[in-house]
Amino acid sequence: MDYTAKLDDALDRLHEEGRYRTFIDIERTQGHFPHATWTRPDGTQRPITVWCGNDYLGMGQHPVVLEAMHEAVDATGAGSGGTRNISGTTIYHKRLEAELADLHGKESALLFTSAYIANDATLSTLPKLFPGLIIYSDALNHASMIEGVRRNGGAKRIFKHNDVAHLRSLLEADDPAAPKLIAFESVYSMDGDFGPIEEICDLADEFGALTYIDEVHAVGMYGPRGGGVTERDNLAHRIDIINGTLAKAYGVMGGYIAASEKMCDAVRSYAPGFIFTTSLPPAVAAGAAASVAHLKTDQALRERHQTQAQILKLRLKGLGLPIIDHGSHIVPVIVGNPVHTKVLSDHLLEDYGIYVQPINFPTVPRGTERLRFTPSPVHGPREMDALVKAIDALWSHCALNRADLAG
Repeated sequence: MDYTAKLDDALDRLHEEGRYRTFIDIERTQGHFPHATWTRPDGTQRPITVWCGNDYLGMGQHPVVLEAMHEAVDATGAGSGGTRNISGTTIYHKRLEAELADLHGKESALLFTSAYIANDATLSTLPKLFPGLIIYSDALNHASMIEGVRRNGGAKRIFKHNDVAHLRSLLEADDPAAPKLIAFESVYSMDGDFGPIEEICDLADEFGALTYIDEVHAVGMYGPRGGGVTERDNLAHRIDIINGTLAKAYGVMGGYIAASEKMCDAVRSYAPGFIFTTSLPPAVAAGAAASVAHLKTDQALRERHQTQAQILKLRLKGLGLPIIDHGSHIVPVIVGNPVHTKVLSDHLLEDYGIYVQPINFPTVPRGTERLRFTPSPVHGPREMDALVKAIDALWSHCALNRADLAG
């Protein structure tokens, strides 16, 4: 077996399809984001504006967060020193979990190193806790949820995206006595649409199912205290397990679930992804706790964020571009071809100093390749004008038909 040749074949396929992914080497400067410096492969540098980051509110450079992290580093050093079970639980981890439980109105919260791990570890562990569990998963759930459901070895049903009628038909077809869980998201990150939370909760009540929601792209940004769409719509109390991240609106890193004390205790005790992983550094936990606490009180920042997203969508629509608008903060512009998407991304970066990463299969279905813009409160009028002018010029340069794509 020529293993190197096999690797070449696999990589060549990505290049041929126009969806080979490259890392963009950028250096953020504290206090100046979304402006950054891009180091080209040849070592030369160019100033750029980042338009695809997930630090949605700019909290990664907020003084409250930085001060908390500096204090924790000075007090405790760099790493946690172990897993949560073996010397890796500190006052910073416990403080953060208390903040998160309070955020969602739950008895408890459990901290993971990422929201991906939180989803994977929890969903793959639940059948150990509820033998015979059937998981009903939305077709567009995040890869981490899909992986957790796939790995658990239990029964699964995939319902059409946001299709409550299809979900009902699947629930009706199964044994009424079987334990059940419905897994879905509040904001789907690639199209920016919302899950039908209340309708799914109604079905869960009717069929005796648990509910599991991923609020990764909503925590910090929706609700009067940043508790997500479930808080905004006064539905958090009807959700059994809420998954969230600390790496997007909160500007740090890590993931978590919030649920009942017994649910968190059981997942903590049975999930290998929790038991055998070194815990987050205390400084990261301290920064995240400070960010969560601050955003419980900063509704004005959330409002500015939504305003910026609305302005960008309005201006791109004015150009006749094929954007998807479901009323969330995510602004996808559909290109529909991986090669064209990469060409647009490359020209925006090199010619205009605008960084937006192409989104291709398997992240999105083939034929729906896109540029996904994430405006934030730190993207001002100057940055907005530069982006709109650049994409207007490039869309014509690449000979993309606005009317056809928009239709």
